Amino acid sequence: CTVGGTDAADAVADLVGALGREDVRHVACDGIAPAWFNVLDLRRLHEVLDAPVYSVSYEPSPGLEPALREAFDGDALAARLATYRSLPPRVRVETPDSDGADGSSPLFVRAVGLDTDAAAAAARGLVGEGFRRPEPLRVAGIAASAHREAIEADGTADVDGPVDADETAEAVDPDGPQ
Repeated sequence: CTVGGTDAADAVADLVGALGREDVRHVACDGIAPAWFNVLDLRRLHEVLDAPVYSVSYEPSPGLEPALREAFDGDALAARLATYRSLPPRVRVETPDSDGADGSSPLFVRAVGLDTDAAAAAARGLVGEGFRRPEPLRVAGIAASAHREAIEADGTADVDGPVDADETAEAVDPDGPQ
């Protein structure tokens, strides 16, 4: 998807479609803004793919709206705010590493096409022992970083933006408030 664009849902739908797999049971996304404020429209993605879709994030935050307002104005802001505001609320999910007392290491999910409890169970079930992120999202991040490094080392492409979701999450948690 385009860094700072509005094509994130199309890019994910194209990626899933390119797999040519009819057995995709759900789609998990690492956050809702994969490329500097390119906000995923989870409802549209669910409609296009005809599969449950959920996003996972890892930190409590005040949400993406203040950062969107700082970065954009006019129609560009309006389009991103409309997509962002259409998202279901984030729900806190305790993980095996959460101790419950101080809420360390929770996940946060937004789900479309499945209820929040099912999305929470799916995300929780995909977290490997000793890790914080669901394994498919963790491995996808590693693969994407390796691909980016190979492209940059080869000099065949101009790649913009952060390497992985952790870098963007340090500035603003792209998945909004709890």
